Amino acid sequence: MAFRSCLKDLFVSVSLLFSGPPKTEAQLKKEAKKREKMEKFQQKKEMEEKKKTHPLPDSYSPQYVEAAWYSWWEKQGFFKPEYGNVSEPNPRGVFMMCIPPPNVTGSLHLGHALTNAIQDCLTRWHRMRGETTLWNPGCDHAGIATQVVVEKKLMRERKMTRHDLGRENFIQEVWKWKNEKGDRIYHQLKKLGSSLDWDRACFTMDDKLSYAVQEAFVRMHEEGVIYRSKRLVNWSCTLNSAISDIEVDKKELTGRTLLPVPGYKEKVEFGVLVSFSYKVEGSDEEVVVATTRIETMLGDTAVAVHPDDSRYQHLKGKTVVHPFCDRKMPIVFDDFVDMNFGTGAVKITPAHDHNDYEVGERHKLTFINILDENGLLINVPPPFLGMKRFEARKAVLQALKDLGQFKEVKDNPMVVPVCSRSKDIVEPLLKPQWYVDCKGMGKQAADVVRNGELKIIPDHHLKTWFNWMDNIRDWCISRQLWWGHRIPAYFVTVNDPSIKPGEDVDGHYWVSGRSEEEAREKAAKRFNVTADKISLRQDEDVLDTWFSSGIFPFSIFGWPTEDLRVFYPGTLLETGHDILFFWVARMVMMGLKLTGKLPFKEVYLHAVVRDAHGRKMSKSLGNVIDPLDVITGISLEGLHAQLIESNLDPLEIEKAKQGQKSDYPSGIPECGTDALRFALCAYTSQGRDINLDVNRILGYRHFCNKLWNAVKFAMRTLGEGFLCGSESVSDRWILSRLSAAVALCDGGFQAYDFPTITTAIYSFWLYELCDVYLESVKPVLSRTDSEGQKQADICRQTLYTCLEVGLRLLSPLMPFVTEELFQRLPRRHSQDSPSSICVTPYPETSEMEFVMSVVKTIRSLRADYNLTKTRADCETSHSTLHTHFKLTRFN
Repeated sequence: MAFRSCLKDLFVSVSLLFSGPPKTEAQLKKEAKKREKMEKFQQKKEMEEKKKTHPLPDSYSPQYVEAAWYSWWEKQGFFKPEYGNVSEPNPRGVFMMCIPPPNVTGSLHLGHALTNAIQDCLTRWHRMRGETTLWNPGCDHAGIATQVVVEKKLMRERKMTRHDLGRENFIQEVWKWKNEKGDRIYHQLKKLGSSLDWDRACFTMDDKLSYAVQEAFVRMHEEGVIYRSKRLVNWSCTLNSAISDIEVDKKELTGRTLLPVPGYKEKVEFGVLVSFSYKVEGSDEEVVVATTRIETMLGDTAVAVHPDDSRYQHLKGKTVVHPFCDRKMPIVFDDFVDMNFGTGAVKITPAHDHNDYEVGERHKLTFINILDENGLLINVPPPFLGMKRFEARKAVLQALKDLGQFKEVKDNPMVVPVCSRSKDIVEPLLKPQWYVDCKGMGKQAADVVRNGELKIIPDHHLKTWFNWMDNIRDWCISRQLWWGHRIPAYFVTVNDPSIKPGEDVDGHYWVSGRSEEEAREKAAKRFNVTADKISLRQDEDVLDTWFSSGIFPFSIFGWPTEDLRVFYPGTLLETGHDILFFWVARMVMMGLKLTGKLPFKEVYLHAVVRDAHGRKMSKSLGNVIDPLDVITGISLEGLHAQLIESNLDPLEIEKAKQGQKSDYPSGIPECGTDALRFALCAYTSQGRDINLDVNRILGYRHFCNKLWNAVKFAMRTLGEGFLCGSESVSDRWILSRLSAAVALCDGGFQAYDFPTITTAIYSFWLYELCDVYLESVKPVLSRTDSEGQKQADICRQTLYTCLEVGLRLLSPLMPFVTEELFQRLPRRHSQDSPSSICVTPYPETSEMEFVMSVVKTIRSLRADYNLTKTRADCETSHSTLHTHFKLTRFN
């Protein structure tokens, strides 16, 4: 043992002898930098070897070009803000944008591809401008949408409902779905070339984000901004939940129409107006009213007429009698009534109609709820009690006919509210729910746009913004679901006979808390009892998905516990105009409320993608296309197979198959990522809607082929021994403009004018470079005399600059093919040139003008010191590294 101990001491001594004293932090940093430099050098050598061992293929192949670059970009850390130094201020600024988190309901579609094409182009452009750049990825739990698809899957595969599983087991099933679909979504984003910082990927139900949601609710509840109230909500009887306005489709009918309704074997009649009469109490007189929902007359509690309608002045103070019970209903006078429509008299059902609700509030009418959560009749006379709502529709109509109070039925153009998730008819239902008081926040959100703090682009959306903000209603944030953020609110029961038990709707008996212990302490303090006398029941409901989405821009950075200074507020929010109110407005309101700052400085809204016929994308129409199917191509049989694997019912599958057969009789050809991205950006000129035609995408795939052939020709022309950079700075400056393409692209990015960018690049490469310039220089390049050789050298230099600048112009839009071709080009400064095109400077006219001003100053100095005929060295000192880099690029 002693020998081993001595031997160990000897090893330690020798180790210390050779390693020396412990290294300082500065030495360790220096060594780390040295290792990093060596790794980059080795990677650069690997890229050079690739170019030597793998010559450019004869023809363009998206599959070949897109095979490996993304993993290399990611490995190099190009997508991370730490690629620059985030601890020190960047003179070029910071660009931060968060992805509109896609729902984990399934795969991405072409609408998502448009969003990501635009966002990635902007991100890559800002990165190439030298800014510290972060594009933050994430996914949304999409409460109601995800719960519905998982429930359908359970029923289809196991013939089970969520109630059969129970809450905990069902939530585990949803997590399995989320993990599967989340991975699929991230795979799609990577295939689209999205330069996201994946180390920062987040999910709206991650612990960090869930804590932020809880904190936001508790703070706003304590302040009184969140409150409990019993009001009308959009109710889906199939889902047994309130739903948001965005989940309600407005189905327009021109007249009598039979619609399918979940839970009914026969289709239900809509689009008709039924007229019937109420008898005036104590007389033979009657008042005729009309309705599109005759079953709701069971909940009528008044008849309303206009105060100026002379036909009914004699009925002031009178009542009418309900035909199926002894209910006496007042005739009220209210100016919401249109006395020129119909008879000028309106039935009032305060518990089942939004307008009637307000009339009921104004006139203090009785509110009678006649529907339970499943759509069965309650609080009605025995003949109708327990009936399904649309079976009661027929029964009520027949009963009125039997009493002789039915008048007529006629066609009536109308809008039917349909739940987008369940396809059920939405019912206005009176339920106690949680609400956000939006009046103050709405005014603040309107003011920041009016005073220019927040810019909305294009500005034709301003009218919509102000209309919503100036007329904002309180926001119902509770949902009767299992999947989502459970509301951190607790109903209080005080175990003390001296304290009256509370009702569910009474906000005084509800407390919120970050934990049950905190809630118990609050309750004990409120009711002035000891904590042991408090019993708590946490609300079963979950929060509206838009609540967590509303705090996404700062919850992803750990609010409220972490420092948000570097990346919050963000720079830009880019999304579709269809969620301007549902998401954008709520982020603005929540950001201002909880952080005191706007979450971003600008909002750019793009158009909504439709199919080539202008139809909304719908799975049942067969026109929802996976971007990967456009990138890699797919047969018609392959498209059909995807439908069979979906959640569609057999009838919808057959309908969708016919749609696919009509639109894609030969399937979808391989277009590649670059062509898809370029086409989507070019499409943004179409205004509010984009009618997407796959043939146009294929046209840009042919453009990639033209680009490929142009560079192949140029590489042969430049030859093995070509050395770039001998042309004058003036020549480079002129060429850098590339017939104003540089100016158009730079200006286009700054103005979010993607059609200008795509047109400028397409025209330069296809028409000016390929069709004109390359054809015109072919005779020059073939000359062998000495003068011809000089001209050929100039052509080669010009051609090289066109290629190098042209590829950089195109890189944000077509990252894969430009990287492949850029790696084959000779470099101006091989030692310190960036290893990837995605981190080279984006061409700017202002930069060229700056260089020219330096050249002009140098020429002036040469003249002042009579050095015009002497080749003199010139030393420059630079105030920033950025200035130094700009000049060294031009020798």
